[in-house]
Amino acid sequence: MPVRKLNPVTPGQRHKIKSTFEYITTDKPEKSLLAPMKKSGGRNNTGKMTMRYLGGGHKRRYRVIDFKRNKDGIPAVVKTIEYDPNRSARIALVVYSDGEKRYIVAPSGLKIGQTIISGKDVAPEIGNTLFLSDIPLGTVIHNIELQPGRGAAMARSAGSYAQLTSREGKYATIKLPSGEMRMILVTCRATIGSVSNPDNALERSGKAGRNRWLGRRPRVRGVVMNPVDHPMGGGEGRASGGHPRSRKGLPAKGYKTRSKKKASNRYIVEKRK
Repeated sequence: MPVRKLNPVTPGQRHKIKSTFEYITTDKPEKSLLAPMKKSGGRNNTGKMTMRYLGGGHKRRYRVIDFKRNKDGIPAVVKTIEYDPNRSARIALVVYSDGEKRYIVAPSGLKIGQTIISGKDVAPEIGNTLFLSDIPLGTVIHNIELQPGRGAAMARSAGSYAQLTSREGKYATIKLPSGEMRMILVTCRATIGSVSNPDNALERSGKAGRNRWLGRRPRVRGVVMNPVDHPMGGGEGRASGGHPRSRKGLPAKGYKTRSKKKASNRYIVEKRK
């Protein structure tokens, strides 16, 4: 999906780069697949702020996405490609032959009127969902399950994908977008192709106000805080703040925070670069 750079007639448009939305076919979502979204403003059930820099933003409704793709053997026709305010990828409305409607994360190259299907012994074509045991080696995949039947957990954001590299016994090895090589059970499902809207990384908001529309409040740097608020705070004048650390004192910039005893470490064949 191409992007467009605006003519800088206002300061907020000088650096703005936005999507052209040319593949979006409708601006009216399917009502039966909408759910309400309540904003917390970063507060917990007692009203105490537990997440900073959240609040405001445009009102949204959640689009219920089918991440499981477990309606096996029943073909579905792609009716629309839509914008989803809750994710970077585009979504597609598909209508099954029995009349049921569902939203899926749209892969790149999905066309209106195209038929998709999921299940065993299905052709490895864009938009189809198969078990890892049935996908040819070297295939580009997305929407990958980590546990059978639980629904897609990996490679779901705009432009992301993984590659099936090998199979051995009950495990398949995939190469993730980060470069990590990981083993996953061959009974897990994945969808063929890469996620739509790969140009999302090229977009630039252009002004602070667009972050406020997304519900993000201004972030305060640690070095300008007081010592009571941050390890890098305090000092006379513009002090550098010393070693870069998080608010809780953990070193930043290169310090590994992943637990050495994490259970899923045994499934990682090669760590990310």
